[in-house]
Amino acid sequence: MEERLYDLIFICRPDTPEADIDKIISTLEHAAAEKETKIEKIEKWGRKRMAYRVHKLREGFYVYMSLRTTHGELVKELERRLKVADPVIKYLTVRLDEELKRQAKLKRHRERRAARRPRKAGAGTSGSGTTGTGTTGAVSGGSEQAVASS
Repeated sequence: MEERLYDLIFICRPDTPEADIDKIISTLEHAAAEKETKIEKIEKWGRKRMAYRVHKLREGFYVYMSLRTTHGELVKELERRLKVADPVIKYLTVRLDEELKRQAKLKRHRERRAARRPRKAGAGTSGSGTTGTGTTGAVSGGSEQAVASS
């Protein structure tokens, strides 16, 4: 099974002590370690204003985690743990490898098309080059006649 890349962002209540947030993070790290998952990055974004009210709150403490795993059921387990944690008011998990795969496919497609274009453009320039030399040939043809008549 191939490795998948996930982004996990969760929002805690703004009045949650830093120790409780660290406890939630360590719980998630422990669950990930059980499934042999690599946590690439953990960032505490801090207290931020939300776009809309969630549970009558306008602010929340944001935490970002980047995970790399081969176990799909890990995401369900992490979301279950976030759901039962009282300080957590919202969470979102996004699978990134599908988007990265799609971008790589588009990039390969563009490169193939770009590799075909010079051949077509090369054939087009030689065709227009003969048209250009034809015009030049007519001018030089006049010069040759002038030299021949002298």
